[in-house]
Amino acid sequence: MYKASSPYNTTPLVNKEYLDLMVNRDIPRLSNDIFFIINQTYHLRPDLLAYDLYNDGNLWWVFAQRNPNTLKDPLFDFVAGKGIYLPQIDTLISALGV
Repeated sequence: MYKASSPYNTTPLVNKEYLDLMVNRDIPRLSNDIFFIINQTYHLRPDLLAYDLYNDGNLWWVFAQRNPNTLKDPLFDFVAGKGIYLPQIDTLISALGV
């Protein structure tokens, strides 16, 4: 079993050894999401932004889940000048149990 902060938390195991097809975890779009323009500090570093926002760099994948049309590649599309929506920590607590 993977931690609540892992994108694989809800993905089942096959024969208790191998991950099955990934089950994406839903990050709801809420009106209190923050629109954020990625700055040079976070260029190609979603883990740093996740750490600064949520005190957990392992939640880097949340940005791609919340912005699937903007961040098709969760790392190489995470570039300075691109605008994304950031879920509040309360949203992650209720949706992911982190």
